[in-house]
This record gives sequence, structure tokens and C-alpha cells, in this order.
Amino acid sequence: MNTRSTPPGEQGDPHRWAIMTVLGAVAFMAQLDFFIVNVALDGIGHSFAGSSPAAASWVLSAYAIVFAAVLVPAGRLADLYGRKRVLLLGIGVFTLASALAAFAPSLAVLIAARAVQAIGAAMIVPTSLGLLYPSFPRHQHTLVVGLWAGVAGVAASAGPPVGGLLVSLDWRWIFLINLPIGVATILAGLRLLPEVREPAGGKIPDIASALALLSGVSLLVLATVQGPSWGWADPKTIGLFAAAAIFAAVTIRRSLTARMPVVEPRLFRSREFTAATIALLGFFTGFAIFLLGSALFVQDVWHFTAVEAGIAIAPAPIVSVGFAMSAGPIRRRFGRVLPAVAGTATMALAAGYWLATVTDTPAYWTTLFPGLVLMGVSGGLSQAPLFAAAGSLPADRATTGSAVLNMSRQIGSAIGVALLVALIAGAPATRTFDRAWAVQLATGLLAAVTLFLFRRPVNHR
Repeated sequence: MNTRSTPPGEQGDPHRWAIMTVLGAVAFMAQLDFFIVNVALDGIGHSFAGSSPAAASWVLSAYAIVFAAVLVPAGRLADLYGRKRVLLLGIGVFTLASALAAFAPSLAVLIAARAVQAIGAAMIVPTSLGLLYPSFPRHQHTLVVGLWAGVAGVAASAGPPVGGLLVSLDWRWIFLINLPIGVATILAGLRLLPEVREPAGGKIPDIASALALLSGVSLLVLATVQGPSWGWADPKTIGLFAAAAIFAAVTIRRSLTARMPVVEPRLFRSREFTAATIALLGFFTGFAIFLLGSALFVQDVWHFTAVEAGIAIAPAPIVSVGFAMSAGPIRRRFGRVLPAVAGTATMALAAGYWLATVTDTPAYWTTLFPGLVLMGVSGGLSQAPLFAAAGSLPADRATTGSAVLNMSRQIGSAIGVALLVALIAGAPATRTFDRAWAVQLATGLLAAVTLFLFRRPVNHR
């Protein structure tokens, strides 16, 4: 077993590409399950007599809420007790929860299994990125983070078509497919992955700040997810947002006063990290609108099947991966800031193009397709430098930083989905999706402006 307490040298781990394969596989599995269940809700509802659509929707909501809430505490514990240990434990939790979900005898058991699954996913996602940094030499960090982000993008886009194919057999297959992947990656991880942790003597994070963060994020995501169905002016929605704000204030206060807060203020001394955290929130609000909105538009307005919709959206992740694989040369030529600004602005450009061209009459190649290519360029240019901002932190805080960035992404995604649902409520038509694309345009510009304002002089090292 390969164990080390400090990052390896500039040569990187001799098995680094095998490590990349293992970490990419588990990150893909965890991200895929955030999106794959969407197409299965109808089948799940019919499997459990007496369940309402609102009750069945908690199969999605439970995962979204717990995933977002647990990311930062899990990342902090991984930095403290060992990233490999937490990652493998997370894979085990995720795999066992997948088995429980596959054989769930009731909707309540399925929802509980999804919540446990999300705990495993929250242990996997930031830790997988945190293990990439010490496994690769510094000059390859942008490349591998770009590939990691590309895997996440492919997982998101693959969710609807893969889910559609599996649901055609039985919805339980969307969970059963995780079992062999989980077992295989645990075995490979035990042999290949290095162990990276804080120097000896690190202390457990402040419990009060961890609980306040968990509560604040959970309530914020819950309010955002339920807002469209409850109503934004409903007292329950307003109360949840107010409670989330209170817990956020407690988290900030504990972060400033506690000896070992779960989110340390020094993380935000890095202008690059601070800008990336804010920009990811805006970018993924728009990206979630694009991803789910595109799938819903081609199915509800243009009447594509679920599988056809997944194929139709495929150009975006394909182009994104192509740009992600070129992230290293792009970084050396233009630095980190300019590609991220260009990428987030390109998302706004894609939304503007759809606003100007898309109608109720199907015209995929001349209207939707060019915007999908632009979204692929956007994801490929933006995600690598934004997630690579965790590399600007001290080496023993890379996983915590990655968790904060991923939490920002998850909150943005939840907000984007909730806004999309609210904006397209009513009869599906281009005019209702126009509202969503307008918000996508605004969030892309907001992310680009944030990155520009926080920029530093470009370093061409």
C-alpha cells in the first residue's frame, strides 16, 4: 500500500493515469446519480401504490439537499484523517446505499437510501479531486482538473439517456449498475491510491460551525427545491430562507472566532479561490437551467423521446471534453482568468442565441445545435480553471477547498433547477423557456464579471 503524508515531487505518481481512471470512474458514478433519476420518477411513483408525485420527488430532493450539505464537512475530515480513507469509505457507503435503493420495499426506504447515497457521494467528489493534485506534477494540474470536470459534465448529460435505457428494463437498474462499479473501484483504489492528510496533530473541526453549515445549506437547498411547488411567498418557503440566513450568519461568526472552524477564513485569502467560489454559484445556476431545460424543451416542445433528447444534447459534453483536454496548453498561453471569463461569457452567448433563434417548430441543426456547441466551449473553458482554484490553497487544504467549490456548484445547480421549474410553469412552449434562457444569460454574465473584477495579473508560468 502506497502511503505518504506529503505530496509527491514534480514527477508525480508513476501510476497517475491509472489513479486518474479510478478517480474519474467514482466521480462519474456519484455525479451521474444526481441526474439519472429524473427520468425514473414516473416509474418509481407507479411502483409504490398510493405515492403522490410530490412524495416521489423527494427521491431527487433528498439527494440534492444532503449532497450539498455534507460536501464541506466531508472534505474537511478527509484533509484531517486521510483522503484515500474517506474516499474508499464514501464509495462503500454509496455502493451499499445503491443496493438498498435497488431493493427498497417502500418509497420511504428509497428516499432514506438516497439520502445515505448522497453522504457517500459527498465523501467521493471533493476527495477524488483532492487526490488528483498530489498524484500529478504541478504543470499537469490544469489538464487533469479539466478532465475531471469533463467527466462531471459527461455524467450530467448522460443522465437522461442512460436513465431512459435502464428504466425501459426497470427503474431499479439505475441503482444496480452502481454495484459492480463500486466494488471494482474499491479494489483498484486500495492498490493504487496514495494517502494524503494533514500533518500529524491536526484537530477535529469545530462541531458548532459544522452543524451550522449543515443546517444552513440544507435549509437553503430545501427552500429552493420546494419553492416552486409551495410558492415563493408561502410562509414555509420564507421561513426556510430566513432560517438558512440565520445559520449562515452563525457559520460566518464561528468561522471567524472558533479555533478550528469547518470553513477556515484563510481559504478566502486567495482571490482566485474566492472568485471561483462565487463564479461557480452563478455558472452552475445557468448550467443547470441549460442542462435540464434543454432536455425538457426537446421532449415537451419538440416531442423527442428521452433517448433522443440525450443524444441531441450530446454535442455539448463532447465539445466540453475536447476543450478540457486542451486545458493545459490554454492555461499556459492565456493563464487561468481569461479562459474562465471567456467560458462563462460564452454561456451567456449561447442563451442569447437560443433567445434569438429557437421557436416551437423543430429546427435542431440551425437553432439548438449551435448553442449546444457554444455550451460545450463554455464548459470546457470554464470548469477546469474554476475547479483548479483549489490548487491555489495550501496542499493540506486542497480537499476542503474542493468541497467548498463543489458545494457552491451544488447550491447553484439547485437554484437553477428551481428557477427553471418556476419559469416554465404552465403549458410548455418556447416563450416559457425564453424566460429561463434569459436567466441563463444573466448568470453567465454575472460569473464573467465576478472573475474579471477579482482578476490578478496573468502569470504565464
